[in-house]
Amino acid sequence: MTNHWLDLQNAKVFLIEGSNAASNHSMSTRWIDKARANGAIVIHVDPRFTRTSSMADIYARIRPGTDIAFLNAIINYVLQNKFYDEAFVKTHTNALYLVNKDFGFQDGLFSGWQSDKHNYETATWAYQLDGAKKPQKAASLDDPHCVLANTKRFYERYTFQTAEAISGVPAEQIKLIADTLVKNRPATILYALGMTQHTTGVQNIRSFAILQLLLGNIGKPGTGINALRGEPNVQGATDMALLYNYLPGYVAYPTANEQTLEEYAKAHGTFRVKWLINGLKAWFGDNATPENDFGLAWLPKATAGKSYSIFTMLDNAQAGKMKLLYVVGQNVMISNPNLNLVHDALGKLDMLVVQDLWRTETACFWEKAGTDPKTIKTEVLLLPVAYFMEKEGSITGSGRMVQWRYKAVEPPGQAKGDLEVFDQVFRRVRQLYQNSNAPKDEVLKKAVWDYSGPDGQVVAESVLKEINGRNWKTGELVAGIAALQADGSTSSGNWIYAGVFAGGKNLSKRRDNKTDPSGLGIYPGFAWTWPGNMHILYNRASCDAEGRPFDPAHKIVWWDEQQKKWAGFDTPDVPAPTDGPDTPNGQKPFRMLAEGVGRLMATPYTDPDPKEKELIRDASYVPGDGPLPEFYEPVESPTVNALHAGVQNNPILKYPRLKSGQPIGTTADFPYVLVTSTIAEHWCAGSVTRNVPWLNELVPEPMVAMPENLAEQLGIRADDQVKVWSARGEAIVKAQVTKRMDSLQINGKEVFVVWMPYNWGFKGLSKGASANLLTIDAGDPNTGCQETKACLVNLKRVGSTRA
Repeated sequence: MTNHWLDLQNAKVFLIEGSNAASNHSMSTRWIDKARANGAIVIHVDPRFTRTSSMADIYARIRPGTDIAFLNAIINYVLQNKFYDEAFVKTHTNALYLVNKDFGFQDGLFSGWQSDKHNYETATWAYQLDGAKKPQKAASLDDPHCVLANTKRFYERYTFQTAEAISGVPAEQIKLIADTLVKNRPATILYALGMTQHTTGVQNIRSFAILQLLLGNIGKPGTGINALRGEPNVQGATDMALLYNYLPGYVAYPTANEQTLEEYAKAHGTFRVKWLINGLKAWFGDNATPENDFGLAWLPKATAGKSYSIFTMLDNAQAGKMKLLYVVGQNVMISNPNLNLVHDALGKLDMLVVQDLWRTETACFWEKAGTDPKTIKTEVLLLPVAYFMEKEGSITGSGRMVQWRYKAVEPPGQAKGDLEVFDQVFRRVRQLYQNSNAPKDEVLKKAVWDYSGPDGQVVAESVLKEINGRNWKTGELVAGIAALQADGSTSSGNWIYAGVFAGGKNLSKRRDNKTDPSGLGIYPGFAWTWPGNMHILYNRASCDAEGRPFDPAHKIVWWDEQQKKWAGFDTPDVPAPTDGPDTPNGQKPFRMLAEGVGRLMATPYTDPDPKEKELIRDASYVPGDGPLPEFYEPVESPTVNALHAGVQNNPILKYPRLKSGQPIGTTADFPYVLVTSTIAEHWCAGSVTRNVPWLNELVPEPMVAMPENLAEQLGIRADDQVKVWSARGEAIVKAQVTKRMDSLQINGKEVFVVWMPYNWGFKGLSKGASANLLTIDAGDPNTGCQETKACLVNLKRVGSTRA
């Protein structure tokens, strides 16, 4: 979340898209209701009518996978009518920056398309630079080569009528939503996996960013783009490098082309090298020195451009290229798409290690119906671990708030906390390699590893202290990011968490919920929020060029002329607190971007380092599929791409990845669109909740929900047994015939959408077929996130449960 839970109460409009927030992130409704009591308007965009829809003032039914077409029509309306916040756009975005004159878009492809390589050469997307290699600016927003003008031309194809034909949302309703956002600011956007689990997932979120930047809805109370993260510490997990292409703190993982710090700096900038050095120092301690590049050589290097996602792992396992898979707290035999391929892949491993609470479907994949265990060569080890109330440690939720969770009871039997398991495994592996002279094993021998207390047991706070970081000479814990240096004199296992243990105190344990000087829901003494206890990211953008709040009645930070520093109720999001508006640093509200401003158009830009002439200070990430969000159909779609039939899907997507096991269905065999999700009563893969009897009483089995008119056509009644099948698998579940779903008119054709939850499997007290037997394992080419929100299926009645 750019903002935080309590800040939702400050919004005048909520756009909730790709999320059933009221059910699956119910904490949000407490603060949404506070805003509604003050007149706030709730807009919900979703393929089905849910609990969130029932509290919405405007509900829009949308075809799965068409969010970009819907949002782009709103953006076009804002641009064509100049409803954007001109002062904000000029000051805090790249709107005035001049773009390469050769930039263009035609027939579904941006300039620079390389059909032989299946990707883009991005030179034509870049800025026009001056002699100092800085972006040149136009004199006005009317300059035909500035970012805003290019953006405006790109979006003009997206009329309300075009968006209706693609998405199914009526044109007049899209206009109503657009007018509501334009006339009521500040507005906030809430989203979840309904927006990211697509082959255009990154560009979906880019659409949100562009809309909010245009409306001036970033960095202020009641604004932002707020990802509602899942209960299993999703935010904390991604912060700590759950994503394969990052080190902790979203620091790019080094590739084989970056064997030295200088090579790394040339690729990613000196700005990020500092965070890498502090991480290396935390992991290798005194072994990390300037002479050996702080141990960079000890990290295994990734192959540039190669995916190391769970899908690649399973593809490799299926091809017999992987021997061991170690799965921690994830039930891939339920939560991954295309489960028949997952099952086949697990059966080709030499060993599978599962670290979990239960004998999950993954741990017992060989027990799946129809499987002959004699044909499975995989040795399976189950490491039983403690549940959350049986261990202590920090958890980071939506809003980036780090809170300490205390141990309540001892774990049962031989179960151990995850930290203890990791500690024992690492120590034993290192002992096995203690006499090795192989360079690849140096990482095991050189790593600092001591998290034990006087009794020899692992202490969770020792890990948090390492994450926080310390002055390597004095041993004192650092007070924040500003204390971190690039010379090896400091360490931090995750730089964005520097300060969580400031002054030797675990600030995540704080619980002051009384003190709020802002009156805006910022309680600085309650727990700790990264970075630097900052609650609203990009809050410098809440002020004008001179550092004065755009909205003095709801100010959050400002430039204090008397003190000559940035001040406020929140930690100011600025490069340096004493660099005022009259300095370059004082005009960088988006300091994590090389430009320092928000990007309406994402261009390849490297900011030169004034101190290192041969190196760059920073480089901004550009999605591989384009500098602006273009609509492409899902891999499995019920229709042709109405904008450019020659480029049906995301052009840089490579799918199928395997010659077998990844079939693509067509409407000839699979005429209906399937959308999947979780439900409030069962948590994720259901490993825990399906073993709780009272939750099983609430929702005892999986189902497929369908519109009444489709059920009538197919002769299906409520509670009938229905076979649902795709090109990849089949499931038999009960029918749920509901008014909460309806058909859509798409490109002049009636299209039906059905829904299934994915939370079931063949283990636990409640058993049933998972929707992921049907889903497709195509993924966003930027992130690998799977397209489980849109695929094609067929269905028919196979029996009745009625007497």
